[in-house]
Amino acid sequence: MEAPALPEWLQRRDEERRQQVERRQQEKREQAVAEEQSDFFQSAFQAERAAIEQLLAPPGGAPAALEEAALRLQQLQKFLSDSVRFLPPYDLRQAQEALQRLQAALGDGRERLRPKKKFAFTCRKKEASAPAEPSAPRAPAALPPPPAAESGISGLECETLVKGADEVQGRDVLLSHLRNCTVKLLGSPSTLHVRHVRDSRVLCGPVATSVLVDECAGCVFAFPCQQLRTHRTRDTKVYLQVTSRAILEDCSGVQFAPFSWSYEGLDRDFEISGLDRSKNNWSHVDDFNWLVRDVKSPNWSIIPEKDRITHWD
Repeated sequence: MEAPALPEWLQRRDEERRQQVERRQQEKREQAVAEEQSDFFQSAFQAERAAIEQLLAPPGGAPAALEEAALRLQQLQKFLSDSVRFLPPYDLRQAQEALQRLQAALGDGRERLRPKKKFAFTCRKKEASAPAEPSAPRAPAALPPPPAAESGISGLECETLVKGADEVQGRDVLLSHLRNCTVKLLGSPSTLHVRHVRDSRVLCGPVATSVLVDECAGCVFAFPCQQLRTHRTRDTKVYLQVTSRAILEDCSGVQFAPFSWSYEGLDRDFEISGLDRSKNNWSHVDDFNWLVRDVKSPNWSIIPEKDRITHWD
């Protein structure tokens, strides 16, 4: 005699229970894999960081040691970019800050080997509304400039400025205290710092490592880079290509779109920068002030396609 069939509602409940058990088992397996990957990352990252610090530590800093440190630092940055998907936000932030310190130390080492230079900026045109005499440079803010800045533009208003590859290639570039300016950087800097810039447009070729934006407002930025970190910035549009994830802190009204600016020699500069053009996380943004999971931060948004800049000149 055959056993009576289970009621339909009981069959459904049994199936739901089985699915729930399978989901929990899968979550445990995924968590174990993520923890194993994270542990491996921490071990490998810290070991390589210590090796780079040793190359940069005084009284070292010989050209050969600096070149080796630069190469290993670039590889370490790629390792971090490839590991972003499974790293907890805190670990990611700590690793990015460690990379920034290494980059600054590398810049200091290069600075010791090379005397300071004065750079001439090529002015292509001035805005029609520009005053007859250039405004006096603004007083520097309380925050000091980043330590590795080797080339910079500061304290200008209503200017259009262009810097060629010979002025920015492989260097750390600082733009600060600009208002109503357009700046074009035709080359591949090592890092780019943009600080205290208002109502301006900054267009830059591929940045080999980091772009750091601080206290800017009403701007339009366009650049490819390894990583982007934006502090205390509002009402700004960023046309971005980034191999890791963009990071916001204390920001509001920041909008993103894919990088679309172009100039003659851009392909060559991508090769020089070492950036992977197949990776572009322009729409993946981590807001360190927004900790609500599964709810998008209100501090940033995507620029609608109809509102994006397509003709930059």
